[in-house]
Amino acid sequence: MNKPHVNLWHPYAQMKHLDFVPKAKTTRGSKIYMENNNILIDGVSSWWTACHGYNHPHIINSMNKQLQEMPHIMFGGFTHAPVERLASRLVKLFNNKYEHIFFVDSGSVAVEVAMKMSIQYWINKGDKNKKRFLCFNNSYHGDTLGAMSVCDPEDSMHNIFSGYLPKQINVDIPDNDLLKNKFKDIIIKNKQNIAAIILEPLVQCAGGFKFHSIETLQFISKIAKDNDILFILDEIATGFGRTGNMFASLDKSVDSDIICLGKALTGGTVSLAATLASKKVYNEFYSDIEEKALMHGPTYMANPLACSAANASLDLFEKEDRLLQVKNIEKKLYDKLFECKHFSGVKDVRVKGAIGVVQVKKMHNLNWLRQEFVKRGVWIRPFLDVIYIMPPFIIKDDELDLLINSIIKVLPEWSKKLNEV
Repeated sequence: MNKPHVNLWHPYAQMKHLDFVPKAKTTRGSKIYMENNNILIDGVSSWWTACHGYNHPHIINSMNKQLQEMPHIMFGGFTHAPVERLASRLVKLFNNKYEHIFFVDSGSVAVEVAMKMSIQYWINKGDKNKKRFLCFNNSYHGDTLGAMSVCDPEDSMHNIFSGYLPKQINVDIPDNDLLKNKFKDIIIKNKQNIAAIILEPLVQCAGGFKFHSIETLQFISKIAKDNDILFILDEIATGFGRTGNMFASLDKSVDSDIICLGKALTGGTVSLAATLASKKVYNEFYSDIEEKALMHGPTYMANPLACSAANASLDLFEKEDRLLQVKNIEKKLYDKLFECKHFSGVKDVRVKGAIGVVQVKKMHNLNWLRQEFVKRGVWIRPFLDVIYIMPPFIIKDDELDLLINSIIKVLPEWSKKLNEV
């Protein structure tokens, strides 16, 4: 296995201990072709982005065409056809619930903008007290400072910054009567200071793949509305079909004010994200008073090349039945992955849409586990206490079988190594 290049600093890794870095050369479909001629089936869609698989010709052709015409132009003072088309399509996709879109360059920044919008919304209305956010344990919304503050303050990777970050209000997901009553009490006591509630709908992904029901989402939405608090849905990881529907926020009983999109927005090709706002939010910025404008502008926001990729990705959702593919993946995960529940060391198995999760009682020998999956020809990247797969929607049956069977075969051997810890 390749050791890391001496000049590179890899993410989420203690570089002193990092001695396992496979070297990718090319990609195609659900496969990653390595420099040593091995092939890996990608079980995580390149951090949940490559929903159509790699190198889809329709997206590549669209990007090549845009690359020749205009790869980038500043969005400050200019507009262009790819972003206008993309904005119109996203608004239509959400049934005109969110009519105004602020494009950014990454998911973390989409969350930062959502938070900034929320606080300034209240300032523009004349209320300077509502500056805090209510967020949830096991949540993750990104690695920038504002986004870090609405992640789990105790168990997330960002807990060492707790004395530096703004202090928010963290609660458990209210998925039973006791927690619902507690949630209501906290809202009532703090609603004068809460700018918004922020939540990853249905699945808290990077916080350990904790699931909650649509009924719980509806309950939180109603409480926010009843208490005049904005509701932000972070669909960066869950959006574009991953949980079974195009977006969890399309449910008519869920009334949110701001949506964050990213990751699969461009089909796993190039970074682009967006913060979508309702007319109610936007109208508080639309004013004769210059100071009420949203003063934010990433250099590469609304990048034409990225917008062309996103438009091509939406074409594929329209032309090819991706949601049916998600249902087929979900069925196979239900049929086969639950075999892991009988293994010692396994705490739970969960499936939702094209997400399969094996939660273990104690994570150990993580480097061995990751290397063992590579040896078996799959790219599966366990973290925290979960071994999960989120494959491209176009994955073939035999490729998905290999992913699932690799977990089933590796887990018993991995469990035996617990005594070595």
